[in-house]
Amino acid sequence: MGNTIKTAMLMAALTALFMVAGQALGGQNGMTLALLMAAGMNFFAYWFSDKLALKMGGAREVEQSEAPVLHALVAGLSARAGLPKPRVYIIDSDTPNAFATGRNPEHAAVAVTRGLISILSRDELEGVLAHELAHIKNRDILISSMAAVMAGAISALATMSQWAMLFGMGRSSDDEEGSGGMFGAIVMMILAPIAAALIQMAISRSREYLADATGAQICGRPASLANALQRLEDSNHRLPMEVNPATAQMYIVNPLSAGGVANLFSTHPPMQERIRRLLATA
Repeated sequence: MGNTIKTAMLMAALTALFMVAGQALGGQNGMTLALLMAAGMNFFAYWFSDKLALKMGGAREVEQSEAPVLHALVAGLSARAGLPKPRVYIIDSDTPNAFATGRNPEHAAVAVTRGLISILSRDELEGVLAHELAHIKNRDILISSMAAVMAGAISALATMSQWAMLFGMGRSSDDEEGSGGMFGAIVMMILAPIAAALIQMAISRSREYLADATGAQICGRPASLANALQRLEDSNHRLPMEVNPATAQMYIVNPLSAGGVANLFSTHPPMQERIRRLLATA
């Protein structure tokens, strides 16, 4: 419940930031245009996000005959979670990791690397799969798309304002606040996209915490998921995956974590905090 409330508050903050930025940068017309543009781009991304993510991740679908144990685990956990069984994919990578995608439970997919299957015990593998099914159950793809709409609209609005000022089409000096309004627009042009990105990352971290908690409930063994997370974190530090940075937030552990990005700018929560929370519920 705590992470759900936090997500709602962050979404409200992102909406408020959009409204303030829209008024400061482009007025009502600019705000409406930016929202329509961002909504159109993210509408496309939402409907085709599963195909794009799977293709960018190099995942291939496997039938039950090729991976019977994996399919059996996914089927059992899906039934326990009250979800339709998602499609199952494997990524040919030695680095252990996994992600889920799909616009709703009826059009979902779970992808795991060969490294994940090879190094985890059955209980740990169940924990990871339960975490990914939790993302599907909690509609995290939808929430991420909504956050992307707002953050994308703010960035688009700032970009349009930059071009407008460059070609002398900015707000005139007889606007409501004159030069003060122009200064505020410049400040907002710089800070608003950064603030929007930070809020979007915070939403991503909140959903990871929630997926951990929900996944622990689905598999019934929080310690198994905690152990799996630690092993995945260690392995990804030793052998980082080569992934598109745009898809890094989808994975259960940050495949780019070897870069040492500060927690504030990370799409994933601190691993030790995730493990602490899981063990506290064990």
